[in-house]
Amino acid sequence: MRPFTYERATDAAAAVKAAAETPNAKFLAGGTNLLDLMKLEIERPAHLIDVGRLPMAAIEDTPEGGLRIGAMATNSHVAADARVRARYPVLTQAIVAGASGQLRNKATTGGNLLQRTRCAYFYDTTKPCNKREPGSGCGALEGLNRNSAIFGASHACIATHPSDMAVALTALGATVETLSPSGRARAFPILELHRLPGETPDVETHLVPGELITAVVLPPAPLGGQVYRKVRDRASYAGGLASVAVVGGNLALGAVAHKPWRAVDAEAALKDGASPAEAIGRELEAASENGRNGFKIDLVSRLVPAAIAEAREQGARP
Repeated sequence: MRPFTYERATDAAAAVKAAAETPNAKFLAGGTNLLDLMKLEIERPAHLIDVGRLPMAAIEDTPEGGLRIGAMATNSHVAADARVRARYPVLTQAIVAGASGQLRNKATTGGNLLQRTRCAYFYDTTKPCNKREPGSGCGALEGLNRNSAIFGASHACIATHPSDMAVALTALGATVETLSPSGRARAFPILELHRLPGETPDVETHLVPGELITAVVLPPAPLGGQVYRKVRDRASYAGGLASVAVVGGNLALGAVAHKPWRAVDAEAALKDGASPAEAIGRELEAASENGRNGFKIDLVSRLVPAAIAEAREQGARP
C-alpha cells in the first residue's frame, strides 16, 4: 500500500474544491472498487476525499413524476425502494444481478457508474494494458479475450464496462447530475457519461477532473414491460458475459462494450415492425469478434429476443 492523505468532505462544494486543488486526488464513496485497486497498486491516489457521508443518499420524487436518486444512495437501498420496485423494476433486477449482497450494501449509485473494467489484463500489472499504463499496449488483443467487447472496441482496448445498474439506467433514459470544480452544476443524458476507448482508453468518462456525480434522475415510468436478463458463467458473484435491459421499446446491452450499449439500430428495426430476432440481427451487423469472444454474438442474438418476449408479456398483463 502506498502512502496517501485523507479528508472527509463536509459538503459537495468542498469536495470538488479539494479535488481541484489537490494533485492526484480521488473521491472515495463506498470504496468497493477503488480500495481493491489501491491494494493492487493499479490506482495510486495521493489524496482521498471521502464523500460517502455527504447528504446525497435520498431517493425523491420529481415534479415530473420521476425519481431523483442521490449519488450516495447504496445499491441495496435503491433496489429495495418501493417506488423503484413498482415503477422501475428493471433497475432493481439489474442491481440484484450484480456483485454480492455485502457489496451492494456499501456500493453507491455514483460509484457504480464509475467502476472500472474487470479485464484480467487491467488487473495484472505484469501485463500490458493501455487503460492502466497508456502506451503499453493491449494484452487482451492477442490473449485471453473471451470476455472482451464486440461493439465499439479499438486496437487500443477491447475491455468492457462491468456495471449492471448502468445498463438499466441507459434503457430507462436516465440523466446524470454533477457538480464541477468551478461550482457549475450540470445535467446530461447517461449516454453521454462514458466514452468508447478510441486512442485513449484510460480516459473513461466525459467528466472533467474533479467533477462529482451528485444524483441520477429517472424520467416518469415508461409504458410497457421491463426486464433485465444477464448471462454469466455461474450464478453467484460472477461478471456478465452479456446482459440486456428491455424498457418498452428501449434496449441496452451490457458486458459487450466499453460502455453500456444502447441498441439504437435494433430499436429502430423494432419500431419499423421487425421481429425481435431480426431487430437484434440488425444491431449485430456492427459487432466484431476478437478471437475467443465470438460466442457473444450468438449469445446476444438469442438473449435479446427472449428478453423482449418476456417484457411484452408483462406489458400485456392487465
